[in-house]
Amino acid sequence: MKRDDRLIFLLSVAHQAVRNHVNKALTAEGVRLTLAQSGVLFLLKQQDGRSMSAIGKALGIENSGMTGLIDRLEKAGFVTRRADPDDRRALLICATPAGLEEADRAKPVIRQVNEAIKSACHEHELEGFRRVIGELLNQFKGT
Repeated sequence: MKRDDRLIFLLSVAHQAVRNHVNKALTAEGVRLTLAQSGVLFLLKQQDGRSMSAIGKALGIENSGMTGLIDRLEKAGFVTRRADPDDRRALLICATPAGLEEADRAKPVIRQVNEAIKSACHEHELEGFRRVIGELLNQFKGT
């Protein structure tokens, strides 16, 4: 079998495949969130009242993508937008109790998929994978 050296293409396809798999697993368990929406709520669970740009930066999502993501979460009743008391022009994103509850429902599903991925690899492969992903993140952070 010929080795495929189109690394950008392979990363993109793998990313989309994992995302689709997690989203299907969430749906199968009755969770009303996507992987991206779960990421937003996990961040808000750690620290509520973040700006959209701070959430986007943490998740690697452009501002244009964040707007739609937050719109859908707000429409579902999982987040609210509140005025920033320190900057009247800015809005903070806050998780609702329903959003935190849904995030709690998503967490074990995502953890289960993560464990399945890990169990398919030997520990030395996982270590190499972590190293490569870390290097890619360091190399392309902020570009």
